[in-house]
Amino acid sequence: MDRTLAEDVIKNIGKEILIEGWLHKKRLLGGLNFINIRDRTGLTQIVVEQKDEVEKLRGLQIGTILKVIGTVKDEPRAPGGAEIHDPKLEVVVPVTEEPPVEIDKPLSHEPENLDTLFEHRAIGLRNLQETKIFKIRSQLLRYIREFLYKNDFTEINTPKLQADAAEGGAEVFKLDYFGQEATLAQSPQLYKQIMVGVFERVFEIAPAFRAELSATTRHVSEVTMLDVEMGFIEGPDDVLNLVQDLVYDILTRLYKDYAEDLKSLNAPELKLTAEFPRYSMAEIHNLYGKANKKDMSQEIDLTPDEERWICEYAKKQDGCEAVFATGLPVSKMKFYHMKGEDETALSADLLFRGIEISTVPVREHRYQHLTDQMKTVGIDPNSPGFAPYVSAFKHGLPPHGGFGFGIDRLTEKTIGLANVKEAILFPRDINRLTP
Repeated sequence: MDRTLAEDVIKNIGKEILIEGWLHKKRLLGGLNFINIRDRTGLTQIVVEQKDEVEKLRGLQIGTILKVIGTVKDEPRAPGGAEIHDPKLEVVVPVTEEPPVEIDKPLSHEPENLDTLFEHRAIGLRNLQETKIFKIRSQLLRYIREFLYKNDFTEINTPKLQADAAEGGAEVFKLDYFGQEATLAQSPQLYKQIMVGVFERVFEIAPAFRAELSATTRHVSEVTMLDVEMGFIEGPDDVLNLVQDLVYDILTRLYKDYAEDLKSLNAPELKLTAEFPRYSMAEIHNLYGKANKKDMSQEIDLTPDEERWICEYAKKQDGCEAVFATGLPVSKMKFYHMKGEDETALSADLLFRGIEISTVPVREHRYQHLTDQMKTVGIDPNSPGFAPYVSAFKHGLPPHGGFGFGIDRLTEKTIGLANVKEAILFPRDINRLTP
């Protein structure tokens, strides 16, 4: 007999079927006993009445793996609208130790309970609400890939062991690499620009590592990043429109296809327009300052409170909670960004639900301008870690731009979680290296 999954039980009313899965819930009430079996598609309810079959369950804990053969009966109150009667149970893997968390009940995500949540992650992820978070994350990745493939991007895989820090600075993990000092990649920035010279349009979804001494709800030491780069652009709008169309496409699809799951997770209602509003940073400082009676004239970049405020403002004024903040000051730009003519970078930040999820710049593709900018920030273009990168420009890279954003942070904000770590299977921060 072939195995039937939980989602297909309802299709077999009156038939005898085989199901397999984990014991998810057990209610032994004497004459009438119920168990729920979990598989990858959901739960199946089973009514156990025969004493011999009930005895097979004595002493067994949640997580026990069972095979069950029984007859499907219509039952609107059961998960999936049907249940199994007259079962014959086979214990495949018995579990007798009580689980450290109760996976059949909602798990607390209050700040004081997060350490417990993460400590017992291997078991807690079996909770159906926790599982929904990562199924939604999986679909985001699928929709991202589908959008980019449809727009003729090639997926690449770049090294995570590097000779130099792509982003510069001290926030890198260093390690011994056969007698040489290596760093874990902060991003694939240098490599994805090199690959524009090969494929024109490339993307990567991969881990990146940041040795930030931050214990906040925003930061982790290992993140999953989407990085995109495209060549032969005409200007900043090409890159802004690409990330805008990508985010609009994946989020509207997700809210349509996974409406019930998002609702059960208390995700906020999605407010997006096909074109995201654009405000310069100077405009945001001015609007925020007037609304909150604060002097923002000395601020260069946006403050976290301004990021939250402008998203709420745009949600009310423009019907869209994703916003571009343009006019990034040259003092905040990276060495590989292109300068504009007004002392701002040809770049914008994409804000969503109160947080920056991406910086979207035009790159400096001209060899001499790039090497001059590198030297200005203390990077030797001829150093081993940067020489191959610079070589790609010397031998011809077209005008190009790109962006990257954290899959973890996007998942967090999409669902409405309070901490980015809740959107990561096994988060890594300054205090956690296990499980």
